[in-house]
Amino acid sequence: MNKAITDGLVLMPPPFAAGLNLWSREDGEPGQGSYASQPNAAFVPADSDFGGALELQKTQATQKLRCFQQIPIQPGLYLQVTVRVKCISGAFPSVRIAGWAGRSNGTNVPGVVQAGPSVQLTQYGEVVELTAIIGTGLRGGVTMAWGVSAVYGHIGLDLTGNNGGVVRVDDIEIEDITGIYLRDIFDAVDVRDYGALGNGVTDDTAAFDAADAAAMGRTITVPAGTYLINGNLMIENPIRFQGTLIQPANVRLALMRNYDLDSYTSAFGNELLGFRKALQALFYFTDHVALDLSDRRVDLVEPLDVAAICGLTTFAQRRFLTNGQLNAVAGPAWDTEVVTSVGTYNTTNPTRLSGVANIANIPIGSKVSGTGVGREVYVVDKNLGTGNITLSLPLWGGSGTRTFTFERYKYLLDFSGFEDLSRFEVDRMDLNCNGIASGIMLPRIGLTITMTACVFNRPKDRAITSIGSGCQGLIVDGCQFWSNEQSLLAQNRASIALNINANDAKIRDNRVVRFAHFAVVNGGGHLFLGNHFFQGDSATAGIRRAGLVITQTNPRLTFSGNYVDNCWIEWSNEHDVDPNFTSGFGFGGLTVVGNHFFASDVAPWFRWLVIAPKGSGQFVHGLSVSDNTFRTINGSVDRAEGVDTTNGTLDYGRFRNITFATNAFNGVSQIAMSPLTIEHTQNSVSDTWVVDGGAFMPFGSWARNTQSLVMEGAVLSSSGAQNFVMPYVVNEQGAGKNQVNLRWPSPVRGKVLATIRCDNPT
Repeated sequence: MNKAITDGLVLMPPPFAAGLNLWSREDGEPGQGSYASQPNAAFVPADSDFGGALELQKTQATQKLRCFQQIPIQPGLYLQVTVRVKCISGAFPSVRIAGWAGRSNGTNVPGVVQAGPSVQLTQYGEVVELTAIIGTGLRGGVTMAWGVSAVYGHIGLDLTGNNGGVVRVDDIEIEDITGIYLRDIFDAVDVRDYGALGNGVTDDTAAFDAADAAAMGRTITVPAGTYLINGNLMIENPIRFQGTLIQPANVRLALMRNYDLDSYTSAFGNELLGFRKALQALFYFTDHVALDLSDRRVDLVEPLDVAAICGLTTFAQRRFLTNGQLNAVAGPAWDTEVVTSVGTYNTTNPTRLSGVANIANIPIGSKVSGTGVGREVYVVDKNLGTGNITLSLPLWGGSGTRTFTFERYKYLLDFSGFEDLSRFEVDRMDLNCNGIASGIMLPRIGLTITMTACVFNRPKDRAITSIGSGCQGLIVDGCQFWSNEQSLLAQNRASIALNINANDAKIRDNRVVRFAHFAVVNGGGHLFLGNHFFQGDSATAGIRRAGLVITQTNPRLTFSGNYVDNCWIEWSNEHDVDPNFTSGFGFGGLTVVGNHFFASDVAPWFRWLVIAPKGSGQFVHGLSVSDNTFRTINGSVDRAEGVDTTNGTLDYGRFRNITFATNAFNGVSQIAMSPLTIEHTQNSVSDTWVVDGGAFMPFGSWARNTQSLVMEGAVLSSSGAQNFVMPYVVNEQGAGKNQVNLRWPSPVRGKVLATIRCDNPT
């Protein structure tokens, strides 16, 4: 760095040959006396040591010599003054470099050193060279530190000591030596100083390690060039890239003080490669738990196989990816792989397909479909030697050899290569799938994977997929899911926002727009809170589909505070290896409380809560539906709840512990309630009163239990006499077993309030 070159500064004072009128015998300020025509000063044109020189006799206690020229002083500029002098006769004086520090208003800078150390001349004709460094800061070697208020100086020398001596002075030289302070000024260490060549061929790993060891908090600079790094490299100091690195895929770069997308992009000269390398490093060092994309977008031309990038199959420390966008760019790498193959299923091994033909071509993570296969069943693992495939969930269609279709969707972030990954978080990320790619595939096994405040924009097939138990404790919080199929009628959509196989998911405060399904859920212990999912279309009396699909009979699921718009909750046992009930729990463990259920332009047969049993003998045991609002506009529906009997029926004689109460119904022709308090008026005398509450019984169930009877007014005989006896109750009467008979000792008439239940509470 030389500001005389870069900034055009004039630093050299004039030579003495240019005239002694340019040199002051005082401080160099305008109007002060010069050495022109002075009896003690003369220009010597041909000195044997100096060429042209100033000959000066010392006549004052401090004989000053200053150039009238204003030599510029700037912060960060360091000037080295060099003076060569010799004594030729008389008393030997002392010599020192000196100057006058000037401020912008023309006054002297107070309180600063304006003279260097003195050197005593001791021999005639001996050339003595003096140097001094002038600058604004007091750095090592600086003789005169003038501070930031100094803007110029009149520079020269002083003769002190005895008078009478005659000296000759060579032309004074001033040069910019700021370069020697660059290391301190810019706090930089150049990798080239430690052997890096940057030719793209020689391995520069050792040079980078050496530069990092020497930096000690200073910034490492990587000048232009291509630097081959063949070994894992950890840089513990700040680093700045002009040149770029090339590195094998399995070799890691850990930037401990620059762990962000921008730094990795600069390091590799490519945003996608930089992101891959940064993601790789995320799993290997502990100084950072988050990869911040710095609000940047990364274009992906292929799925990111995170386990392959990292070279790991297990990881259990908290890490998260945050603050950016992954954007799918069209290309063949996103095409779904489809394989059709024959395999054998045996219910004795409920998550295995055996004897699978063409198994080598079936990718792990493929979705399985075929006869007897429930929704969202995936290939978790495969054994080429035995021809066996491990499934995520059982099949309900029974044993047999059948043809199956395997579809492998492609995901922006694919964690399926991890056998076990826990505590990974995706935070404030925009997964821009563009109808080209799916969003995130979870690991085969995992715990508390978290998605927070993310946007899943137009996933082609799936937004979040679990192929195993990587969804254990899954948290999806405050995310938005925008379907790629919004323009399609509901019945033509195929994409799904998420699926769950394991337990304890927390799905909260999400907004989900026009998928085939919001979620397909197995496992238990789940919370669905505060979500808004809607799946309508523009069709009049249009067909709708399930929003939430629950595939376990006893999910221990709480569904509260949600807004269910133009779709329904479907509750099935489609992942039950033996759908016929033999033992265990029936449909139960579901709480639906405080939700808004809404529909518009739907057919009268639309329902918001549908039980779809597969097999025989299934029943409901433990269901609470309370404090919900059911409402339609542009038409009405027959009722809010129903049973899909396509593949099975319910055993109403085994209903137990059901509450369907305190709900509000608008635009619903027949409300459902249990316990039901119904008023029955018997206008004609009869010894059998038929109390019919069947239309109110949820799911078309029976009137199994009468909790109470309260007579309203007198019970009268045919003669008008009051009757003070009570009837006995016979439940499950009528063709539909949904009536209650009140049997009296003799024919009577009157009014009764009966509380009827569709279940046995015990």
